[in-house]
Amino acid sequence: MAPHPQQTIIPLSRSYPNRHGVPLIDQVDATIFTATYCCDFADPSCADACCAYGVCVDTENRQRLLDHAEELEPYLGVDRRDWFDDSCVSDAEFPGGSYTRTRVVDGGCVFLNRSSRGCRLHAHRLATGRDYHQHKPTLCSLFPVTIDGGLLRPSSEVLDGSLVCRERGTTLYHGTRNELRYYYGDALIAELDRLATSSPM
Repeated sequence: MAPHPQQTIIPLSRSYPNRHGVPLIDQVDATIFTATYCCDFADPSCADACCAYGVCVDTENRQRLLDHAEELEPYLGVDRRDWFDDSCVSDAEFPGGSYTRTRVVDGGCVFLNRSSRGCRLHAHRLATGRDYHQHKPTLCSLFPVTIDGGLLRPSSEVLDGSLVCRERGTTLYHGTRNELRYYYGDALIAELDRLATSSPM
């Protein structure tokens, strides 16, 4: 992705691996410390717009979901054959070296909760007392930040102004800090905290 005109790219002191190996992070777009959004479902008007197009799921995550299909199908109410589209895209930045996409049904991700809000994969894990990270796609957990060629940056919806809940609430970094800690550990968070403190608000 070409740099956005407002980006300030900061090299990090070292490369930080994901707990699954990839993607790595070795630089950060300082916009994540200043751009804001409304997180934690505090804005009901968004209607989960970020889930409208489905999401890329690495092949390892896809297999974890299929391995639990007998348990998930009754909860989701969707046959496992309808969870993913037929794509398989090679990409070294995804665990397993490739990804597929979740299907879009009636204007939203197949895993979107139509009766209330949020991701049903996330809800199922919480309801059964288990870590949602094992099933919920990484890109969903990190949104609205993403990793692109080693760069931790705002998702495209932030940069192009289409994110419904932008420009209110907390910073992108603050809202995703715990997720980044889960995937990348305390050392990355310590470095990002220092950068966040020095970034102009």
